[in-house]
This record gives sequence, structure tokens and C-alpha cells, in this order.
Amino acid sequence: MWSLSCHTKSINMATEILTLEDLQQFRLQLLEDLKALFPQSTQAPKQWIKSSEVRKMLGISHGTLQNLRINRKIPYTRLGGIIFYRLEDIVKLLEEGNTSKNH
Repeated sequence: MWSLSCHTKSINMATEILTLEDLQQFRLQLLEDLKALFPQSTQAPKQWIKSSEVRKMLGISHGTLQNLRINRKIPYTRLGGIIFYRLEDIVKLLEEGNTSKNH
């Protein structure tokens, strides 16, 4: 038979009340933990990017990027078998494209 005392013990568990101060302390600790997991980079932004990154930025295919190189619309540097582009040239190309659409 089931005893009443066992049932009473399970119901009378301690209740802990959280205060706003407790929540604030938890938030601060959580932020510190996240900062430790994801340290901020002190590296300078990239100056050179690869073809795959350019295609993704511009939303274009490999062939379109090749045509931009052939038609000298976009400067590049080949190092071994990898083609690199200066980020500022890509940004300039984007800005020029945006300007021509507005006029």
C-alpha cells in the first residue's frame, strides 16, 4: 500500500525564489562565459579574397566572374593556381554597379 508520508515528502520540496538581482548576476556570468568562448578577433579585415568569396558576394557564376576578368572589369592576382581579388576592388565594382542603376 502506498504511504501518505512518501507522497507528502515529494510535494514539500524546497522552493527557491529568484530575484531580479539573481537574474542580472546570471546574465553577467553568461556574457562572460560567451566572451571566453568567442574571443574578439584583433586581426585586420581581409585585403585579398578568393574567387569563391567573390562569386558569393556578387551572386554570380564562375563563368561570369571569368568574363569580368577577361574584359578587365575586375583586377586580379594569380598565385599558383589560386586567383585572388582585392576586397576594395570588389567593393568599388559593387558601388559602380549601384550608381549606374540609379541614373
